[in-house]
Amino acid sequence: MTSRTASLTDAIRLLDERVDEKHGGLPEALFLFVSRITPLVNVDLLIRDELLGTLLTWRHDEFYGPGWHIPGGIIRFGEYAADRVRIAAETELGARVESESIPAHVHESISPERRERGHFISLLYRCRLATGLDQTRRCAGTHPLPGQWQWHRNCPASLIPQQSMYSQFIG
Repeated sequence: MTSRTASLTDAIRLLDERVDEKHGGLPEALFLFVSRITPLVNVDLLIRDELLGTLLTWRHDEFYGPGWHIPGGIIRFGEYAADRVRIAAETELGARVESESIPAHVHESISPERRERGHFISLLYRCRLATGLDQTRRCAGTHPLPGQWQWHRNCPASLIPQQSMYSQFIG
């Protein structure tokens, strides 16, 4: 084994030791590195109500800026998409959902200008609420805070650009 191969093997062993599967998986720096070398697969939850519209949550972070988005999350290694749908609903909405077994839409997006989090395969699942929403997370005004939810009868102008492919499903 060459010294370069041994160094790489040692580096991988060190990174592997940092993975904490019981408490959230990868540390942020390692997750961002992984996102530079492989596509990320995520689920998005399309929750619609005939009277209220589509349920969206507000985000404001360094990767996407401020805007509304369809709730969802990145699938972890060894995790079924259905499990991530359940976890995303609980985490982002404080609710349980029932989802269809296959995605309603699959979309691949590549942002060549982005070094991190620039390649996604997104699985859009139609869901229905099985429980009520966490009302403490409801957006009550015109200035939403990160993590708040709100129903939308039409696609908002402030939908994050990375989810523009979903505008046809909103409203």
